[in-house]
Amino acid sequence: MPKILIIEDEKVLAQMYKEKFEKEGFEVYLAFTSNEGLDLAKKEKPDLILLDILLPGKDGISFLKWLKNELQISSIPVVVLSNYDDPKTKKEAFELGVKEYLLKTDYTPQQLVEKIRKYL
Repeated sequence: MPKILIIEDEKVLAQMYKEKFEKEGFEVYLAFTSNEGLDLAKKEKPDLILLDILLPGKDGISFLKWLKNELQISSIPVVVLSNYDDPKTKKEAFELGVKEYLLKTDYTPQQLVEKIRKYL
C-alpha cells in the first residue's frame, strides 16, 4: 500500500483528500504545518508528499528547502497542490525538485489520484 503525506493547512480539504486517497488504497498521513510535515516525513518515510505552498509559519518553499537537506528523505517525490499561482514561486518549486505544481481548482480528487499514481 503506497504511503502519502499530505501537508495542507485547510483541514476540510485535507480530510477530503485523505478519504479519497484511502478509498483508492493509499495509506495517508496528514500534516497542517511545514514543521509537522517534516517530522512526519522523517518518521513515516512516505512514497510521495502532496504539498500546499501557503502554510502557517514556514511556507511550502521553506519545506522544500528543508527536505532537500535531509538526506534520508530528500529523494521522496513532491507534488505541489496549491491555490497560489505565482510564476516565481512555481519556478523556485521546480528548481527545488517538485515533480508537478498543480492548482487545486484545476483537479477533482479523482484526477489528483490519477496524477499521483504516475509517481509511485
